Amino acid sequence: MKNTALYEKHLALNAKMIEYAGFSMPVSYTGITEEHIAVRTSMGIFDVSHMGEFVVTGEQSLSFVNHLVTNLITEEQNKVTYALMCDEKGFVVDDLLVYVIKPTQILLVVNAGNMEKDFEWVVKQSKAFKVEVSNKSSDFGQIAVQGPNAIDHINRIVGHDVKDLKFMTFEVVPYQDLHIIVSRTGYTGEDGFEIYAKNYLISKLWADSIEAGAIPCGLGSRDTLRFETNLPLYGHEISESINPVEAGLNFAIKLDKNFIGRDALVAYKENPTRKVVGLELLERNIPRHGYEVYSGDILVGHITTGYLLPNVATPIACALVDIKYSAIGTELSVLVRNNKIPAKVRNRKFYIKNYKK
Repeated sequence: MKNTALYEKHLALNAKMIEYAGFSMPVSYTGITEEHIAVRTSMGIFDVSHMGEFVVTGEQSLSFVNHLVTNLITEEQNKVTYALMCDEKGFVVDDLLVYVIKPTQILLVVNAGNMEKDFEWVVKQSKAFKVEVSNKSSDFGQIAVQGPNAIDHINRIVGHDVKDLKFMTFEVVPYQDLHIIVSRTGYTGEDGFEIYAKNYLISKLWADSIEAGAIPCGLGSRDTLRFETNLPLYGHEISESINPVEAGLNFAIKLDKNFIGRDALVAYKENPTRKVVGLELLERNIPRHGYEVYSGDILVGHITTGYLLPNVATPIACALVDIKYSAIGTELSVLVRNNKIPAKVRNRKFYIKNYKK
């Protein structure tokens, strides 16, 4: 099992550690609920150094990345774009962030659990282009500082004013003897920043952040926060058997350009069969990933993610269901420990995002 550069610091903070995507990672420190609330009300810090970083270089970098991903990647530098890599059938290889450092140098940030297969996929697809792809994942660490107090905190610990950064933009910032990437991004729905740096610098930035008042948060609250904000998780709302149209990610799919899987997604949009919807349970039972969803005695789908969230009265979930049962208000049930718990379809706006536009 792998460790991030912050492993010893997690142990020193008495974190509860679990195996995740081949890494030993903190699931919580003081508790998932407390950490969730800290991010919503003040500021939390996450170790996300397990994420993968690939660098694409070469004269055809921009053309290649546009062939690779669903969203439009332009020459605009300092922009971060959420996108998906699909296979030829339109199913999701992974979702990722694309950083255009310059048109001939592009950073791809992928999910830890998909890192090896993603790199093989990207290298395979690159053969027809004049580019080189390198896996820099072990060279860099990453932390995420999220919450309404994040901006002043980042300025203080980095020693550089980043207040002018807009959501989904980044800046290469001098820090000590090197440079780091600071992006106004994150997966919590709050204003926040992600920092990429060499491992020894990430260790210092983490320590300085904790000393300055950031609350350490684990993967447990990271998942409740991203779910509450209706952000997908690979293996749940998107996967090699769930396409991005079904997942409701049309904003990240630009069908007026060519990319791998485009034709399959065009065909699917003409005759959709499934949809990820929001569900509200009418009794206090937690709808967990994989639980079956029914309309009467008919199996119509399954839960992708479900929680009883802090400060939310009723359990909520996302579920992939037959599109005939996807209209808001549709009465369904969720099979929880052999009991069918009544539920109804609702919108997926569980929480209003607080990004700095």
